[in-house]
This record gives sequence, structure tokens and C-alpha cells, in this order.
Amino acid sequence: MDDVPKSNLLRFVERTLELAQQVIARYSSKYSKRRYTRPQHVVLLCLKVKKTTTYRDLVDELIEMPRIRDALNLDSIPAPSTLCKAFDRLEMAVWRVLLRVSLVGLPLDGVTGIDASGFERAHASAHYTKRTNLTIQQLKTTLLVDTATNAVLDIHVTTTRKHDTQIAPQVVKRNAESITVLTGDKGYDDQKLRHLARDHDVRPLIKHREFSSLHKAWNARLDTDLYHQRNMNETVNAAIKQKFGAFVRSRVWWKQFRELVIKCVVHNIEREIF
Repeated sequence: MDDVPKSNLLRFVERTLELAQQVIARYSSKYSKRRYTRPQHVVLLCLKVKKTTTYRDLVDELIEMPRIRDALNLDSIPAPSTLCKAFDRLEMAVWRVLLRVSLVGLPLDGVTGIDASGFERAHASAHYTKRTNLTIQQLKTTLLVDTATNAVLDIHVTTTRKHDTQIAPQVVKRNAESITVLTGDKGYDDQKLRHLARDHDVRPLIKHREFSSLHKAWNARLDTDLYHQRNMNETVNAAIKQKFGAFVRSRVWWKQFRELVIKCVVHNIEREIF
């Protein structure tokens, strides 16, 4: 077995465990049963998202993954209910910190793109819903993406129809130190957002809605080469949906939010090691 090269899956598990051990306490409290550590839970939950599987199927596959178990120092295989409860207990703050540290090994250049997309809240056939005239509500998911590495810097999720110009300021404030250029389409055309970006030493490259000849002139003077890097955001959105599904499996809104953050964490780690 020592002569067998490491698979991408094994490298992913090792890197995720390394990052989790840096930012997460080994046990939740001194009263913990200490059968499994929190970093082990984090890696298994990330593995579930990466493989787009269920808790039960993941546990079943772990039986045939001795190298993965060895990498995680698993003496036994957790039950599906154990992983489900671990997902409930790991707060959103933990996943956001993990999202932040997943960027450490990536060469970010500060040129970012912001854009929104939708994820289905119910895993149903689009053909079926169209035929039955059902409307399934989506989660509006806004990603802030580094255009050089296609890594996700931040994510904002909402169940409401909040406008892009109301979401973007929160994202900019949280990540001002990581942004030098902010690119966005006309949906982010708002003077307050432009002023906020400049106040944080961020150059806004956002197209104006053309209500006058002055707006057309401003758009004509836009740095098109830099602005067109915004398309990388759409590429990342499409890649995450293709690899990990354009839907969430959880039924509760706060679990759905966490699930989307985990998708971004897994995406970033893959960008680093593959």
C-alpha cells in the first residue's frame, strides 16, 4: 500500500483535516464522549458534500476506504445519525472561519467579482415542476470570487428577494482587506455602493445603467479587460452547481445556509490541491 500514490480524494481529506485542526477545537467541551473529534466531523461533512451523497451512503463507503480512515485516525465508523447531529452542532461561524483559512494556500490578487445565483431548496425534477406548474422557492446566493484563482472569498445567502445593492455592502465591508478591485454587472449600479467601496480603498468597476448619454460615456471608458474578468464569477457558480449540485438537501433554512458554505469550502480546497 505504501507504493500506491495518493489519490485526489486522499489529498483532499488530508488537506481538509489540516485546515480544520488549525481553527477548530478538538472537542466541543470537557464533557464530550471523545469518540470522534470535531475536525474529523468537519472532514466527513465536507466529504459528504464533495461526493454529493447522503449520510448513510457515505458511512457505507467509508467501510471500503481504509486509507481515508487511516488519514482521519478513525478507529471506528460513525453512524449516520452521529454525522447528522455533528452538522447541527457545528455553528455557521466555524464554517465561515474554515472558508477564510481555505484561501491561505491560494495566490489571491485582489481583483474580485460579485454576482448572485439561485440554488433549489427542494431536490425535485425541473421537468416535473414545469409540468405540474409548481414554483419552488430558491435561495439567493451571492458569491464574492477572486478572478485570478476562481476561489470563493465570501458568500451571502438569503431566502428573501433582497436587491443586489442591499447585499453587496455587507460583503464589501466583511472583505475590504482582500479586495482591490470590485467588478459587478448593472445590478450593482448604486452610488452608495461605489462610495462605500472607495471609502475602503476598493476600486469599483460596475457598469452604469444607461439612462443618459453621460452613463453611456462612463461605460465606454470602463477598463474592459479588467471588467470582463467578472465572468469568472459565473464560471465558479456553474462549477459549484455542476460538481456539488444546484440544490440543497437540508430542509431547514439555517442548515441550507451552512450547506452552501461547505460547498464553497470544498471548492476552495479543490482549487488549491488539484
